[in-house]
Amino acid sequence: MPPIVPVVRAETFYLPPPREPEDAWADTPAAELVYRYMEYRTQRRLVLPAGPVDETYFARINQNRWVADCVCGSAQVVSPTDPRYGCTECGWGWCALVFPADPAAVEAEMLLTAKPHLRNWWNPDDPANPYPPQPDPPTDPAPEVRP
Repeated sequence: MPPIVPVVRAETFYLPPPREPEDAWADTPAAELVYRYMEYRTQRRLVLPAGPVDETYFARINQNRWVADCVCGSAQVVSPTDPRYGCTECGWGWCALVFPADPAAVEAEMLLTAKPHLRNWWNPDDPANPYPPQPDPPTDPAPEVRP
């Protein structure tokens, strides 16, 4: 039986470098972990967004990772434990993130697909969803009976 690979969240994706203790970033909120990670990887200072913006993004699962896409074309791994998104590329943020009412149920549903790279999920209300829910077909009214 293949190993169970859980859906990846920011807390398990953006980790401190190997030279630091595993819990070195434990006090960092999930939405801010990408900034710590990018500072380390790019060796440049990144400033957290100053405050919220009037923008809402939908979180989705892409190849087994919770992600959010920015208007600039960038994307980051996100987490339902901290539903905010700030872009490390263009500096846009903090945007509110929309997660499903029960993220754990969606993650459990994803585990039914054995291969993690095939696990994808879109919020049905997301206007960018390439597979929006289809409305129920209209029912045919009762046929007219003519005398």
